[in-house]
Amino acid sequence: MKIIPSSKRYRYVAIVSIVLVAVALVVWMVSWLSVPSYDLTIASTAGGSVTTPGEGTFNYDEGTVVNLTAEAEEGYQFVNWTGDVDTIANVNATATTITMNDDYFITAKFAVEPKYSLIITSTEGGEVTEPGEGMFSYDEGIVVDLVAEAEESYQFVHWTGDVVNLADIDAAATTITMNGDYFITAEFVKQYDLTTSSTEGGAVTTPGEGTFNYDEGTVVDLVAEAEEGYQFVNWAGDAGTIANVEAATTTITINGDYIITANFAPYMVAAGYDHTVGLKTDGTVVAVGDNDYLQCNVGGWTDIIKVAAGHSHTVGVKSDGTVIAAGNNYFGKCNVGGWTGIVQVAAGGQHTVGLKADGTVVAVGRESAGQINVGSWTDIVQVAAGEYHTVGLKDDGTVVAVGSNADGQCDVGGWTGIVQVAAGAYHTVGLKDNGTVVAVGDGTFGRCGVGGWTGIVQVAAGGYHTAGVESDGTVVAVGRETAGQLNVGGWTGIVQVSAGEYHTVGLKSDGTVVAVGSNSNGQCSNVSGWTLIA
Repeated sequence: MKIIPSSKRYRYVAIVSIVLVAVALVVWMVSWLSVPSYDLTIASTAGGSVTTPGEGTFNYDEGTVVNLTAEAEEGYQFVNWTGDVDTIANVNATATTITMNDDYFITAKFAVEPKYSLIITSTEGGEVTEPGEGMFSYDEGIVVDLVAEAEESYQFVHWTGDVVNLADIDAAATTITMNGDYFITAEFVKQYDLTTSSTEGGAVTTPGEGTFNYDEGTVVDLVAEAEEGYQFVNWAGDAGTIANVEAATTTITINGDYIITANFAPYMVAAGYDHTVGLKTDGTVVAVGDNDYLQCNVGGWTDIIKVAAGHSHTVGVKSDGTVIAAGNNYFGKCNVGGWTGIVQVAAGGQHTVGLKADGTVVAVGRESAGQINVGSWTDIVQVAAGEYHTVGLKDDGTVVAVGSNADGQCDVGGWTGIVQVAAGAYHTVGLKDNGTVVAVGDGTFGRCGVGGWTGIVQVAAGGYHTAGVESDGTVVAVGRETAGQLNVGGWTGIVQVSAGEYHTVGLKSDGTVVAVGSNSNGQCSNVSGWTLIA
């Protein structure tokens, strides 16, 4: 056995000790300088999976930011991340991150995606065509298209029920966002036609005339306005839901298809040679003055819509288009019993003229100067009769005339823009559409001196004078003044005038009558109590 000297043995031990210390130091330094790592364990509940980084256990250096992505299966939705979530950036986001500062165990939680029911119905008059009607199931947040279609004679109104998430409740085509169970209804309403019209003498101004369509239950304003010389009488036809059939301004409630008519009645005056005639709005007639030929025997007349007064006879048009006459029947001027379809009459010295609804003209009576040769006339809208001549206004504003032209009273061929004509004994007057007046014929006493008149709305021609109503209801007159027939300067509120042989009659808007001129037979004084509005 070899014995190591003590000095060598000491040196060996020292070297070993140094080596052991160095090794320990290196081990310590390595352990101190290395980065720790941690385990990340990932799992998921039923209904989905973690696709990034996957599921299982993964090792990461401390401080590593790890991307996390969770994906739900169909019918499920991601809820949140659970477990060691303190360093997850957003626990409610499917795509987020986690910072590795320790060993973590996290779980992606999924839940069954909620479904909501949508129940759809409709009222009578239409249907929901998209998605249909009944019960439907939708995922939360789904935007569902809705389309409602009305049947004929119905109209879509709006959606009712659980409509808080409806884009537009008043639109037939809209959408609803499913965030709950909803019950909605498409409302439809029945629509009906209202047809309005009027008789002669006025118009329906509200809603107008024609056919209008309204929802069931709509309350419609009705306004009827009478023309000058007419008065509103009543509403007729399907008037059961009209609030007040006797009021010109009223309402109608639409519960069906209705046809209604606003009825108007004329009130007018006519001046003959020595008598005066008044038509009341109830269709009866009054007359005062010379009655030698029974021309004032009109007390039994009814349903009259127009009157005319001649030299010694009176003529009335009935509502059925027939004609009645009273008074002197010389030359057969009262032989109007067979006339039909008449809308207006004129009475001359010894003849009577009737305007038919088709624009043709008939005439009876004295034929001494061809004054009844009107058989070929067409497109006539108004007639007038003088002592021995007849005048017709055509629908184009021109004028025709036949009969005696001894004083040029028939020289109307060049007239245009005429809206009304009047025939005196030996002169003819025309009212133009601009409110001015023209006249031809015997100008004695200045009866044709109307050239400066303006703003005229109606004219009348008498034996030897001419009168005109101005737009403000006052009256002007020219011609012979033997009996005061021109004393109309103080008249106001006049809607119509008529001129006799030596007197002038004015009808006021309130239905009362004024008259000036010859009163030899009470033709002026006896009208003071008249009220033609019945």
